[in-house]
Order: sequence, then C-alpha cells, then structure tokens
Amino acid sequence: QVRLVESGGGSVQAGGSLRLSCTFSGRTFGNYGMGWFRQTPGKEREFVASITWSGGSTDYADSVKDRFTISREIFKNAMYLQMNNLKPEDTAVYYCSTGKAPTTARGSRPPQYKYDYWGQGTQVTVSS
Repeated sequence: QVRLVESGGGSVQAGGSLRLSCTFSGRTFGNYGMGWFRQTPGKEREFVASITWSGGSTDYADSVKDRFTISREIFKNAMYLQMNNLKPEDTAVYYCSTGKAPTTARGSRPPQYKYDYWGQGTQVTVSS
C-alpha cells in the first residue's frame, strides 16, 4: 500500500514563500505521476502541479505557473512544492498524490493521468 505524508504548511503573508514536502512509502521504482492538488471548503479539489517520477517532466496550473516549482528527490522518496509570491487565493489544504499506473506519453496531468493515492493534506493560509 502506498502511503503519502505532507508537511510544511503554515501561515504566511501575501508575497511570502512556503515549501511543502511529501514523503511516501510502499512504492517501487517506476515512472509514476506525482502531483500536488489543493482544495478549499465548498470547492472541488484542483490540480496544482505534477512531475513524472523518473523523467522529471513537470506541468503546472496556469494560476501557479512562474510562482510554484515542483521537484523530487528519488533516493529520498520525496517530492516538494516551492511556493513563492503567495497570494490569498492560494489559501487551501494542499494534498500530494500519485497513481497506481506508470505515466504514458500523455503526461502526468489529470485527467490524462489518474491519481489514486492521497496524503492527509497540509493547510496553507495566506493573509493579505
């Protein structure tokens, strides 16, 4: 069973930065998609960024492009989300996720890639 644990959330003023971490276990090596998502009360969970585990190809939602950077450290089984120039609208619970299947040429962004395993989430609050 794949287990994911997020950390690094917190409260910050607009314009500030945070770095989220996601560590996981129960995964064998392969080109899986790894992603960050976020959700606010009353709204659907939305895609933030993704990375292919072995190839390192990245993809971002337009709302975070040029502000957020996704990365991974293979030998630490860890994934990160560096968030800069944070805005109040970035306030949400952030989740890391991965899928059961390896990625294909269609990439690691939903719905092309199906995410099956989720962490418990970490709260990010940005004040104006």
